[in-house]
Amino acid sequence: MKPDHMTKEEIIYGIHPVTEALKAGRRKVLRVYISRENPGKRVNKLAEKIRKSDIYVEAVSREQLNKLSRNDYHQDIAARVSPLPTTTGSRLLAPKSGIKQDAFFLVLDSVVDPQNFGALVRTAVCMGADAVIIARDRSAGPGPAASRASAGAMEHARICVVTNLANYMKDLKKNGFWIIGLDHMAKQSIAETDMTGKCALIIGGEDTGIRPLVKRRCDFLCAIAQSGPVNSLNASVAGGMAVYEAMRQRHTAAPNKK
Repeated sequence: MKPDHMTKEEIIYGIHPVTEALKAGRRKVLRVYISRENPGKRVNKLAEKIRKSDIYVEAVSREQLNKLSRNDYHQDIAARVSPLPTTTGSRLLAPKSGIKQDAFFLVLDSVVDPQNFGALVRTAVCMGADAVIIARDRSAGPGPAASRASAGAMEHARICVVTNLANYMKDLKKNGFWIIGLDHMAKQSIAETDMTGKCALIIGGEDTGIRPLVKRRCDFLCAIAQSGPVNSLNASVAGGMAVYEAMRQRHTAAPNKK
């Protein structure tokens, strides 16, 4: 079976993913499905709005919605859509890509859980990251489960899919990026690491962390200082904290650049 982000059509589900897909306008919305079994005011209001945009809305049973979305967390609404557009590594770094001179990229190395992927993408979008970079293989992609986990924020994300992450790091460096890896074994804390300017922050996978070759190609490794009895954090939590620290530093430094 092809991964979600490689199919020609997919079913997204939940009020926020469907709403944000319509708002972002980056997908073609082919059809919307709502439950005919008392779907609730929010769904009915959204369905009425969708009908006005000339998108066909079909009332189906909850059982049919369960089958379409492959779970029962659909909140009585789903949509058949084209895949979320992604970009390539070369296009992301192209002169006309619109990337800022002090761009910040979030790089996910082998994050395979769609829930973690979606949560990290939501953090990236909320905190203003310029792009999320993932490898084509050994990675969760921008499919329906990730869209649901991101509460629809993924619909607004610039996601870049590269063939070989370790090799792409060379291209990032050639384009002036400093690459920082989050590693709980690092001696330097994120608070002591300069994440202003042009940089890419790498978050490793749930079980293995950053892969050895990717780690070796980082310019710096940093850790989140911890004092409790548990010495590791969930990938999405650790990534969220690191992205926040990066953005805090950048906003703090911005007035000094004027």
